[in-house]
Amino acid sequence: MSSKNEQQSLESKKKVNSHNPTLATLLSFVPGLGQYYNRRYIKGSILFILFAAFIIAFYDFLNIGYWGLFTLGTVPRIDDSRVLLSQGIISLILTAFALTFYVANIIDARKDAKRIQEGWTIPSMKDAFRDAWDKGFPYLLVGPGLFLLVFVVIFPLLYMVFIAFTNYSLYNSPPRHLLSWVGFDNFKALITMPIWRKTFFTVLSWTVIWTAVATSLQIGLAMFLAIIVNDPRVRFKRLIRTVLILPWAVPAFVTIIIFSAIFNDNFGAINRDIIIPLFGGDGIPWLTDPFWTKVALISIQTWLGFPFVFALFTGVLQSISSDWYEAADIDGANRWQKFSNITFPHLMFATAPLLIMQYAGNFNNFTIIYLFNQGGPAVRGQNAGGTDILISWVYKLTFETSNFNMAAAISILLGLMVATFAFFQFRKTKSFKEEGNY
Repeated sequence: MSSKNEQQSLESKKKVNSHNPTLATLLSFVPGLGQYYNRRYIKGSILFILFAAFIIAFYDFLNIGYWGLFTLGTVPRIDDSRVLLSQGIISLILTAFALTFYVANIIDARKDAKRIQEGWTIPSMKDAFRDAWDKGFPYLLVGPGLFLLVFVVIFPLLYMVFIAFTNYSLYNSPPRHLLSWVGFDNFKALITMPIWRKTFFTVLSWTVIWTAVATSLQIGLAMFLAIIVNDPRVRFKRLIRTVLILPWAVPAFVTIIIFSAIFNDNFGAINRDIIIPLFGGDGIPWLTDPFWTKVALISIQTWLGFPFVFALFTGVLQSISSDWYEAADIDGANRWQKFSNITFPHLMFATAPLLIMQYAGNFNNFTIIYLFNQGGPAVRGQNAGGTDILISWVYKLTFETSNFNMAAAISILLGLMVATFAFFQFRKTKSFKEEGNY
């Protein structure tokens, strides 16, 4: 009897060792067959049904979607290139999801086959469902957010990217006209066509200056005020901090509109009550001269931006141990040495990621540019205003002149600039490095 049991055990071991992961992988090219080979019949049936249902449900949609993506339509007034492009992008997204699950099916079949070959016992149906629930529950919670992310964020971004490679403009708008692919012509126009080249580099240079100067001033002012208020000799700290944070409490658009009235050339309080009484003349052309408009914008942004950074710095300064300053006093350090070796490093270490976000935010700060003077005043020889930054110029190209293709091309360049700047700055920031890599 024992010899018979030993023989059965040897036969089962031979079957286990003869289980072929390569065969399971090849069979799983038809979803579900690899799982059938692994004797995971329910899993294999579910995968095969999902695979077949996807093909049956989306075959026509994908067929039209890919046709429309490549051709953008063939009959004007009947084929709308915008709709075909949207359907083509959705087809790409659906295909990406399908390929992800397809590859996961192959990997799963091969992994199970290897485990069976090593002697793994196939779980019962109850255990399999419990294991699937435990592993899949986090994905179930993440799923709705991922779905929204794809169709609310990724889909519009892809649509913009594709539009940048078409000839979609005011004079070539669907459905009366069909769009066509033009490759990198829109990007080349930014470099080769005089009006686009001049405008692009003028706006880009002002955007960089605006970002660097306005953000640095608001950070510098916030740091100066935070250090002064944190000084032990200053009384009524809570009251002073509350007052200094008040500009942050007022909605930004309200503040900007008020400032646009204060800086008005004709009736603004700055000209009428300060500049003209003290210096005479007609006052400063805040809204009609590009240079003075830029000065006003930088001043307003400094006022709007410093309270948030001030609050950050105030919290960090209160967390620095006074023992360090006492030790510095014993060593004979002066004020500047204590600031440069204790205060400043701590402020930067704790707030560097948020300060980088301040730079990135001002690079795309559409609100203040447009609300203050709509990006004006106008400048001869370019199709952007004297104080337009890249994002406000994109807005005008899109909603005022309907140059959708050029706006999309500039948006891509804008996104690449911000992403590159943020990536390299975050990599250099110690706050984002793992412990032990300092």
